[in-house]
Amino acid sequence: MEVTSLYRRYRPRCFADMKGQSHVVAALQNAIKQNRVFHAYLLSGPRGTGKTTAARILAKALNCENTKEGEPCCECDSCLSIEKGTSFDLHELDAASNNKVDDIRDLLSKVALGTPGRTKVYLLDEVHMLTSGAENALLKTLEEPPDHVIFVMATTEPHKVVETIRSRSQHLELNLLPTEKLRDLIEEVSNDAGLEVDDEALNQAVREAKGSARDALSALDKIVAGGSNSYTNSLEDLLKGIAEKDVENTLRAVNNQISEGREPRIIGESLLSALREAFLFSMGVPLEGLTDLERKKTENFVEKVTPSLITRSLEILGVALVEMRRAPDPRIDLEVALVKMTRDQTSADSSSIDVLESRVAHLEKMLALVNSTDEVNNKKDKRGLANTETNSSSEEIKLISDSQDIKKSEDSENMQKSDRKTTDLPTTQQIIDSWSEDLLPKLSKKARARFSAAKPLVSDENGVTISLPNEPHLRRCQELVGEVETAIKNTFGVSLPVLLSVDDVSLSSISPPNPSKPPAPAKIDESFNPDELVEADANAGSAVERIAQAFPGAEIVESE
Repeated sequence: MEVTSLYRRYRPRCFADMKGQSHVVAALQNAIKQNRVFHAYLLSGPRGTGKTTAARILAKALNCENTKEGEPCCECDSCLSIEKGTSFDLHELDAASNNKVDDIRDLLSKVALGTPGRTKVYLLDEVHMLTSGAENALLKTLEEPPDHVIFVMATTEPHKVVETIRSRSQHLELNLLPTEKLRDLIEEVSNDAGLEVDDEALNQAVREAKGSARDALSALDKIVAGGSNSYTNSLEDLLKGIAEKDVENTLRAVNNQISEGREPRIIGESLLSALREAFLFSMGVPLEGLTDLERKKTENFVEKVTPSLITRSLEILGVALVEMRRAPDPRIDLEVALVKMTRDQTSADSSSIDVLESRVAHLEKMLALVNSTDEVNNKKDKRGLANTETNSSSEEIKLISDSQDIKKSEDSENMQKSDRKTTDLPTTQQIIDSWSEDLLPKLSKKARARFSAAKPLVSDENGVTISLPNEPHLRRCQELVGEVETAIKNTFGVSLPVLLSVDDVSLSSISPPNPSKPPAPAKIDESFNPDELVEADANAGSAVERIAQAFPGAEIVESE
């Protein structure tokens, strides 16, 4: 016995059967009742929302023999033939596979031919996939079709439909169904079809549908057939591992699901859905469509974690799911993402709080110092006004001001040093662990290329010492040390100088050459007596003549 899938058995036969698309239904029914049907419609929306169904119901209503209030009777020969797919009044064309110019020309050549019914309806599915030539071939007929012809175009991507086609048609958008309407739909279908499914299975169908009525019925079909993908202990173990930051149990839970035949991407999507529900609950959004047991599990997970951890996990898992599409082994991307999600962030969070507290204390000290300096300056101004007639008083005031400025600078430096000592500085191991994953990605391409061969050695109160392969490399990296210091400050919340070294030799022991400074001239201490100088012989000739005499046969050539 042939079994028909649920989404085909329960496809809406009239406008009243369509769920969650009241705005589209009202527009089409009013057009039929008022005899103001447009010559072309563009129906857009996500998959499974009823675009093709609405077009077929429209074709039935336009050709029905007993139309009532814009609804087809679904009993006359015209309605039944359209439902069976044997009517000459409805012509469907899949534009995804028939998208060339010749296909559209063949369709347009038959547009003027008559049909048994009153109206001839052309349904072009996935119209956004037509080629440019096919679109141009369609334009003229679409703008001025014969009186008995109506075009209905359906698409999941209306932004890809050219403006010239959209402007020639009436655009109606179909939406995804909310959770409540989807649950009512599958409960109604389950009761009518006599299916024995529990609340957990119904919730799973709603969850997998993601707003699509057709997908909800397909998921229900799969659950009834024994292919339930409901929450398993493995998914609960994943959430527990994230909450307790237990890497070992988290990876074991993933391996258990993969060994049972589940794809890594399906595991990731299920976990992402659970994290989304936890995120919404933590933000105070009521959770709909979940059983009491599922809601209790979500509440228990939220109580164990912070909203920042949930947000961070959603970001990491979202990036991993995108990377898994082109990864040779998607398991690796999923496992790496889970390791990042379960990495202990407690010390980093507490460190950030300590850093903020130290900064507030530092600002308070600086404010007190500024206030005290202003008081001294006010006294200085009064003293200067009282003694403006004497230069000695002015000089005294200047000395006081200079000494205060020096003291202020020294106090500020001392406070920064004490601030750095009291702040929870990053350890050497923290710098090493975050070097490749956190610090290098924050550098510019130029700095990242130069510091890719660097290795962190030590992190203490004096700064972070980084080792480089050789001295030339060190001198090139010295120009970009500021970027590394900024990356460390943004990551750990504390300012630390960066010291470069070669084979554990600090940069301070290497004096770089300064090409702009010429070498100092050699000093000549030789002394001479001017009285010992004698005049040259005037008859001896010039220097050129004496050189020619020194080289017999040489010829003097005059310059031109």
